Amino acid sequence: MTDPQEWLAAATIDDAVSALRPDYRVVLLTADGLQGGPSDEVSERVLAAAEAAARERLDGRRPEELPHLAAWREAYRAFGAKPQRTRPSVEALMRRLDPDGLPRIDRITDVYNAVSIASTLPFGGEDRAAYAGPPRLVRADGTEPFDTVAGGEAVVEHPEPGEVVWRDAAGVTCRRWNWRQCTRTSITTATTSALFILDVLDPLTDDEAHAAADALTEGLLALGPDAVVHRRLLGGRAS
Repeated sequence: MTDPQEWLAAATIDDAVSALRPDYRVVLLTADGLQGGPSDEVSERVLAAAEAAARERLDGRRPEELPHLAAWREAYRAFGAKPQRTRPSVEALMRRLDPDGLPRIDRITDVYNAVSIASTLPFGGEDRAAYAGPPRLVRADGTEPFDTVAGGEAVVEHPEPGEVVWRDAAGVTCRRWNWRQCTRTSITTATTSALFILDVLDPLTDDEAHAAADALTEGLLALGPDAVVHRRLLGGRAS
């Protein structure tokens, strides 16, 4: 597998995406030597604390009333998506807070979902070992393969032309910026090397994005203190 720093250095945001939202930035964070596995006491503690923080932040409001989530709805509309039907990932998570809280999935996913709702940042979490080359954020031409599950069966779909997607050399890894991830690069209980994608729009600042990356790093190290983490801020003022 490619050296994580070289791999991060090769990641790109297409000019067509930057033109759509010049304020867009992303923190790409790799973590190697992770200790995956089923949800446990450590991941439960992190996620439960984040659920409490997110409920306090909402304070009875709907998620889309928060400024950063409202900005993501505007970004979705800009490339033709309907955010009432395909919600930004963090909004979808925050809508599941009540009454029972988020589903517990696995140690790694629980931790990155926790930081996502606590920071109101859309997060992606991918198994880096399954990637074919570095990540690229592009506007799709509509022919790219996207492997997913529909009706319990494995299927290959294709994005809409002009849709903002993350992809690698093999196909789309996440549709509609941060709406749905493919099955090929999904994190599992066996994952030991991961990529995390922290999507940022104004009014959130670079400092707030790095604070979320710090919190993610802390959570991952709580799962396994030998994990090695690298990050890169890409786009906007970081370019």
